[in-house]
Amino acid sequence: MKKIGYLGPPGTFSHEAAKKYIRLTGAGELVPRPSIPDLMTATDSGVLQEAILPIENSLEGGVIPTLDMFMEELDVQIRLELLLPIRENLLVKPGTERGDIRVVTSHSQPLGQCRKFLQNAFPTAHLEAVGSTAIAAETVQRGDGSVAAIGGVASAELYGLEILEADIQDEADNVTRFIVIGKEDSPQARGSKSSLIFGVSHRPGSLYQILDIFSIFDINMTRIESRPAKRALGEYVFYVDIDGHRDDPDVADALKMIRRKAVFYKFLGSYGTVT
Repeated sequence: MKKIGYLGPPGTFSHEAAKKYIRLTGAGELVPRPSIPDLMTATDSGVLQEAILPIENSLEGGVIPTLDMFMEELDVQIRLELLLPIRENLLVKPGTERGDIRVVTSHSQPLGQCRKFLQNAFPTAHLEAVGSTAIAAETVQRGDGSVAAIGGVASAELYGLEILEADIQDEADNVTRFIVIGKEDSPQARGSKSSLIFGVSHRPGSLYQILDIFSIFDINMTRIESRPAKRALGEYVFYVDIDGHRDDPDVADALKMIRRKAVFYKFLGSYGTVT
């Protein structure tokens, strides 16, 4: 049975996404791992056959550790993307009231997704970012009632906490996009998407020349995000998602042209989507 890693510990939204993936595919042993870099290197080395990790949230944008790890020399590909609606809740020890709370803890992404709620409801509370929503829930479980966590229903049930406030995310349409990575991407299929990273030279119009290639081949670009190339100040790489599979003739031709023009190029895989 293949081993499928997820960002642990149990009770996180990544765990929920992993369980959803298992329900869809029916095979695999879920293995919690402590960090996104660990998930990616373990998949690269073969310790894990697949891994599930967050890459983008509809409110907070790209998940930086995931994006940055794709710049490393790792032999992994995106096999699938999975969309998970996120419902954030304020979790407390049983019997805790609003006035008891002095600290609110969670992963940095949920803290950002609930920024308006926290400013209005707990303007003087200390916000503490930790490695996962499950770690935050465990902190509340061990605490004296002055700490609340932001997390999902699964965390509340796992750690014996009460939901003091439900659906506290700033926008109702809060969705996190997870990806499944492995050694190979997915076969050509209707509705496929593809992802790549590229860097351009410091010349006027160099970024436009590459983006124009998508227009020439009538390829829809669904996302673009820049990140520092981490070589020198002012150097960036661009993460791009497009509609289409690498084996589609127009996509294949476009990727060849981009590879020739870019100063850095890495293809991340072609894959389908499940909701």
